[in-house]
Amino acid sequence: MLAFGGNADSDHGSPLETIKFALRSLPDHGVFSHRVSDCFATPAFPAGSGPDYVNAAAVVRSDLDPAALLSVLHRVEAACGRVRHKRWGARTLDIDLIGQGALVRPDRATFEHWRDLPLAQQTTRAPEQLILPHPRLQDRAFVLVPLAEVAPDWIHPVSGLSVTRMLEKLPESDRKAVVRL
Repeated sequence: MLAFGGNADSDHGSPLETIKFALRSLPDHGVFSHRVSDCFATPAFPAGSGPDYVNAAAVVRSDLDPAALLSVLHRVEAACGRVRHKRWGARTLDIDLIGQGALVRPDRATFEHWRDLPLAQQTTRAPEQLILPHPRLQDRAFVLVPLAEVAPDWIHPVSGLSVTRMLEKLPESDRKAVVRL
């Protein structure tokens, strides 16, 4: 499962057009969309970190292992002008590998460390390895609202909660801030 976001124009156009370009590009890399959500306007996270975002989610299929898939996602981001110079700053495109079935990677303890990292440290630290499922997906309406369109019954392999249930647990104000385009 992938989450897409962007809040800066690229050579491919607006963030919405850039996400659509990225989705069209994935099959060239052996990544095929099975289901794609609508796109949503969402407030920048954390608040005040930049212009509002456009977000979407997709369930994909691929023969690539998680590390190879992440490499493909980074190449597509780069083709859309993504430059990684500021954590959680404005960007043309962000594609996150949110989860892959029931896989927990690299292990549960590492996942829990990153899930429980205080927000102040999250803004300055990034893991050097892929963590699956994404350690903070359960906290982010901008991921869960689109994901609920394409994988509402996916079960988080650590919490045991479905996407629908994780979304229900978020504050109503967070859910309402994610607006379908």
